[in-house]
Amino acid sequence: MKKIRIIADDKIPFLQGALEEHAEVVYLPGGKISPSDVKDADALIVRTRTHCNASLLDGSSVKFIATATIGYDHIDTAYCKKNNIFWTNAPGCNSTSVEQYVVSVLLSLAVKQKLTLAEMCIAVIGVGNVGSKVARAAKTLGMKVLLYDPPRAIAEGLDGFDSLVKIKQEADILSFHVPLNLEGPYKTLGMANKDFLGGLKKNTVLINTSRGEVVNEADLIETFDKSNFRALVLDVWNNEPELNRSLLRKAAIASPHIAGYSTDGKANGTMMSVQALSRFFKLGLDSWTPLNIPSPENNQIVIDCSGMKEIEILHEVYSQTYDVMIDDETLRSDIAGFEAQRGSYRLRREPSAYSVKLINNAWPGLEEKFERLGFSVLAPNCFCEI
Repeated sequence: MKKIRIIADDKIPFLQGALEEHAEVVYLPGGKISPSDVKDADALIVRTRTHCNASLLDGSSVKFIATATIGYDHIDTAYCKKNNIFWTNAPGCNSTSVEQYVVSVLLSLAVKQKLTLAEMCIAVIGVGNVGSKVARAAKTLGMKVLLYDPPRAIAEGLDGFDSLVKIKQEADILSFHVPLNLEGPYKTLGMANKDFLGGLKKNTVLINTSRGEVVNEADLIETFDKSNFRALVLDVWNNEPELNRSLLRKAAIASPHIAGYSTDGKANGTMMSVQALSRFFKLGLDSWTPLNIPSPENNQIVIDCSGMKEIEILHEVYSQTYDVMIDDETLRSDIAGFEAQRGSYRLRREPSAYSVKLINNAWPGLEEKFERLGFSVLAPNCFCEI
């Protein structure tokens, strides 16, 4: 029986070797996959840099597309439906990774700007797989949390969701976790525009880890210059990999679209893509999982809490697992290296890969906070392998 032919993005981790027994697999740079490459292909496994539309797919034999990402705005779903091409994404694969990014941002800002998170209100814009985890983490940090998700509010009822008016009145921090919808009643393209941004509280922090096009960058710059934002935190940008350098200079924290780039999140996306492809072509890999995910060099974090504030302890532990400022510094030192930084991103494990031991901990409930943030917590006199 002839093997199926698969074109795959060569930057998808843990994929090489998974399918070769069952398929002919060709690995190519995602942004350079061309119509001639896919002409005789049966399937594509891609990331956001491959635009799966008529320009790429017309005249091809492609029957199946998997994107190893949560977002799928790079797939022309209407075209796929019309041409009987099945497609799938990886919902929730990197939700914990984005939660980790946002928590690192919150702790970094709290320590550097001497903020008391427990006295602040965060509005989560888009309460899906990612937004729900960010909301839960913010509550763990003691913050007041508002939830804004009109599609869910209409489908499930208004109870538990907040109005945009309330968010503008109360939110100190906005964190965007919406899909990029180009049209329709829940259009998110340019939703953070002049009207939206103009009514925010003074000293607002804006965090965007969703899609760059959710923010109207010209309006954000104009509003920033006229009002008193406390901080802009931008992981995603219009026209990636080209950045608006004026906006970059205004951002307190900037990164090259890597919020969801934990090693765990990438492994999940690859796993979900391989399993979906296996089900479609009946390859017998429906339970496949990546092997040998690298462990962090030091998976046990020991902190002597003597004389430390609770926020300092949280920040110190988190910084040993993931420090967002490393990504900020790397991007600013090599703006043109945006894509290269994504393609060769460092090992980054999520909190579940670590244990924490707190010595001389005088803060009631702190160990429980670490557990709710995903860490294993060891007793002060315990050392063990995890």
